[in-house]
Parts: sequence; structure tokens; C-alpha cells
Amino acid sequence: MPGELIEIDGSMGEGGGQILRNAVALSAVLLKPIRVYNIRARRSNPGLRPQHLTGVRAVAALSSADASGLRVGSREITFKPRRLGGGRMRFDAGTAGSTTLMLQSLMPAMAFSERPVEVELRGGTNNPMAPPVEYFQYVLLPTLERMGCRFELELLRRGFYPRGGGVVRARSTPIDELKPIRLTEFGGVKRVFGLSYSCRLPSHIVERMASTAEKIIRERGYDVEIRREILRPGDRACSLDPGCGIILVAELGSGALMASDNLGKLGVPAERVAEEAARDLLSQLDTGAPVDRHLGDQLVIWASLASGTSEYRVSELTTHTTTSIELCRLLAGSRAEVEGGLGEPATIRIAGIGHRRRA
Repeated sequence: MPGELIEIDGSMGEGGGQILRNAVALSAVLLKPIRVYNIRARRSNPGLRPQHLTGVRAVAALSSADASGLRVGSREITFKPRRLGGGRMRFDAGTAGSTTLMLQSLMPAMAFSERPVEVELRGGTNNPMAPPVEYFQYVLLPTLERMGCRFELELLRRGFYPRGGGVVRARSTPIDELKPIRLTEFGGVKRVFGLSYSCRLPSHIVERMASTAEKIIRERGYDVEIRREILRPGDRACSLDPGCGIILVAELGSGALMASDNLGKLGVPAERVAEEAARDLLSQLDTGAPVDRHLGDQLVIWASLASGTSEYRVSELTTHTTTSIELCRLLAGSRAEVEGGLGEPATIRIAGIGHRRRA
């Protein structure tokens, strides 16, 4: 692969695994070789964890990349992509490592691949500190569809800590370019919907989470309907280990989607799990911004690759978002303006590079 390695300091900004995920994704899409060092330097267990390793290997397979340093604990990798192919692939984290974080690395490369891609990932589907699979299904993928993306995501089996064993299947149809996105108008709340789910636990837990969230949201005058899902041993989608959680999604009059979610924890009442998710969603809605803090972060890489200028207003500017902006500037050459401070609502404008899929 011609061209010098672009050096990426993995300790920049928030210094977590997101830098590695975005760097590898952009490297594959742009076919730019990179060296990432100080990987997860700011974390208590620095270096590659199994989910990061699996994610990098998956992107390497899709982009026919030469990659070195791929071992658990490694703090440095080189990644030299050659071409974006396509086809069917399977990858297993062997742990409860997040399948959605693996998908964050894979999806940009999938979108610009030469052929359709189908990938099956095994690991955790509902993890702390990672988007649940429902967030991708209900919020991220519908938003990316507005930019021209064509993804499908299917949950085959849930996976919780500690063993994981969850299975998701993602499919993509290639696109030639990404349209910019504009999400600045709020337009009021049309409805709130969601899912309260459990595996291998008493059914009353799901009901308590759902009814608590519905009560809090109705008190604010919003229409709300939360679906209940109770999976037991023998159900095809039931996880290996017990677990539960809730996700709440607000559909806005502008067509935007915002969400909040929470996972059950040992010793924490179901009512508190639901209350935390509901209060968080309401506090984000109170800002009048149509993009939640997590989507604000995840949109950066897509807006940076798009043709034209994207603009969106986020309920809270996070260091994840500012780190993504800086990485995309370094690696892709995109330009961004941010109005607003960390921890506050902010307007983000990103001038994309107009990347086009290679024939």
C-alpha cells in the first residue's frame, strides 16, 4: 500500500476505544494506512480488549488489510487496508464484548464496500457503557437512512455479562456517497415508545420497569407505549446469562429520534432502573435539541464522509463527540464548527469531504 502511515495518538481527547474504532473505520473507507499508539491509554486496563481485537479483525477482513499488533493488551497497531470487498463474515468476541461497538467500526466500511455485506457478530448485545442493539435499530439506523445508508440489523440472541453469547446479524447494500444531514428543529414530541426486556428473570421485573417509565412519561403529558419482552430458557433469543433493561425512544415532530436506555443491575430495584432512563430522556427533551448525546457522537464520522455540510443540534456536547471531530479532521480532512460548551446543548456543523465509493 503506497503512502506513509498516518500516526494517531490513542490517548487524545477522551482516550478510549472509540478512537481506535473510528480510526480503523476511516482507514478502511479511505484506504489510508495508519498506526495507532497509546491505545486506551486513559483506561484502567489499557490496550486492546477482546471486543476491540475482534472489531479490528473484522474491519481488516472486509478491507483486505495487513494489520499488526493484534493481541489482547496491545497498545499499538498498524493497519494497512487494500480494498473494500464484501460478502459474508462471522466474528466471535469470545466474551460479552459489545457487538454494537464492533459494528461502529464495521458500518462505514460496509456502506462503501464493493459488494453487499452480511456479518454475524457474537458477544454482548446489551452492555453497560455501550449502545444496546435496540439503539441501533430504533435510532441510529433510521437516522443514517436519511443520509442514504441501507442497513438491516437483526437480533438473533441476547447476550449479557459475563458470558455474552449474543448474536446479531447486520446486512448492508453499498452506497456511492452520503448525503449531509440536518437535524436542528425539535418540532415537539409526537410519541415515546420503547422496550422493557428480560432474560431468565421473573416476569414482574419487565412489568415494573415498563409501568414505572410509562407513569413518569405520562405525567409530563407525552403519549407513551412500551413493549414488554420476557425471554425464558428454551426461547430462541434467550441469553445464556440473566439480564434485563429498558430503552425509551422519543419520536419528534421534526422526524428526529432521541433515546435513553438503562441496564438492570444486581440489587437495584426495577423501578429505579426505569426511572433513571425516563428522567434522562425527559432532561434531554427539555433542552429542545433533536439529537441525543450518543447520536451526536456517532454522527460525526458519517457527516465527515458526506457530500456537503451537515448541521445538528445535540442535547449535550461530550468529550466523545469532540474527540471524534478532531480524529476526523486529522484522518479525513473534514472541518467542523461547534457552538456550545462541554456538558451543554451545542450546534455542530461539519463540512464533509464528499467521499465516493470506489468502482
